[in-house]
Amino acid sequence: MTRAALTYLEPLETRTRGVAVLDALAEMVERSGLKIGDRLPPEVSLAATLGVGRSTIREALNRWEGLGIIRRRRGDGTYLSARVQTSRGLVPTMVRLEGEALLRLMEIRRTLENDVVRKATINATPAQRQQISHLCDVLLVEVNAGRSWGKVDHAFHSAIYDASGNPMYGQILFNLGRALERGNESPFAADNFGLESFPFHRDLADAIVAADAELAVQAINRLLDTVEIEVKAIIDDGKLG
Repeated sequence: MTRAALTYLEPLETRTRGVAVLDALAEMVERSGLKIGDRLPPEVSLAATLGVGRSTIREALNRWEGLGIIRRRRGDGTYLSARVQTSRGLVPTMVRLEGEALLRLMEIRRTLENDVVRKATINATPAQRQQISHLCDVLLVEVNAGRSWGKVDHAFHSAIYDASGNPMYGQILFNLGRALERGNESPFAADNFGLESFPFHRDLADAIVAADAELAVQAINRLLDTVEIEVKAIIDDGKLG
């Protein structure tokens, strides 16, 4: 099946880097019927069939690896680890694959966030509760002003992780966020992505200040629900808003 998959590739008209190669690989996987656990053709065969350099194929596969779509076994090959479905509507295939990877990542994040928020609400000192509330105020000011909010959002969540009493939570969640590779053109990397979740940041901060663990857990889940809805809207033929 690995060799037969190559029959579903055609040389690219130009030595296109990036999206064209990724789209071609996704179509190959879908049309050839490769399943999770199946091995992809070797890089050299992919490059020769598409008429691109091996470094271009490696760059594309690195992108897929960053999305958790493939895994590499040293000396053995590259194996499919997630379902690949090409887009037939308005949404580019890579946007769909990024969105599906983000949903898988959020499933893991939800489990960790529920635990860390509960612990933070119980264990936070008065000073930590005050700091979390203050950082939430700063965050919402930046968001409402339309300014870049990434660093302040990171500081807000880091304060919650610190308040949990277990620094490993912050390290794990931070690394999870970095693990998912997004393209510069990705809608999931845009400044306006996730804006609908910010009102729930206030609910989360207020629940922690009030030492109400149940309300805090409800708030983080509503926050994550909102982001998931937005991801699904983006990958559902671009029907956002």
